[in-house]
Amino acid sequence: MNKQEKEQQIAELSDILANNSIVYLADTSELDAEATSQLRRDCFKNDVSMTVVKNTLLRIAIERCDARDFSPLTETLKGQTSVMTASVGNAPAKLIKSFRKTFEKPILKGAYVDEATFIGDDQLNALADLKSKEEVLGEVIGLLQSPAKNLSLRLSLVQIPLQVW
Repeated sequence: MNKQEKEQQIAELSDILANNSIVYLADTSELDAEATSQLRRDCFKNDVSMTVVKNTLLRIAIERCDARDFSPLTETLKGQTSVMTASVGNAPAKLIKSFRKTFEKPILKGAYVDEATFIGDDQLNALADLKSKEEVLGEVIGLLQSPAKNLSLRLSLVQIPLQVW
């Protein structure tokens, strides 16, 4: 890979980092071709994009990224690294968790989700349990509607005699 190709890849990685607030780094080494293909299909079905990257190029892209602070993730850049991005914060974690029911990998190296950084595979369950913005918003709306529904239900059950004037 010549210098121009490296610069192009760094620019692409910088663009991925700048435009995504949800970035997971995973170790997908030792997956055979069939398992890797299955992982890519699962990623496509779950609206998760996955790219295998060179650690050195990703480290440079992280250093150049001004939009967000991905620097805590640089300590995880050892071995093979795949970058997973999604629009829902817990989608890659759920994908990894379900995929590991069949295979030993991928191993979560680290994740950046809406300004929070998670390091290590032991954080996988916490990430999978995160609620999306839509889920939290739905719960809040449900909680706000609950008292009004209860009041209207109780008022409809009370029979007030009407007085005719």
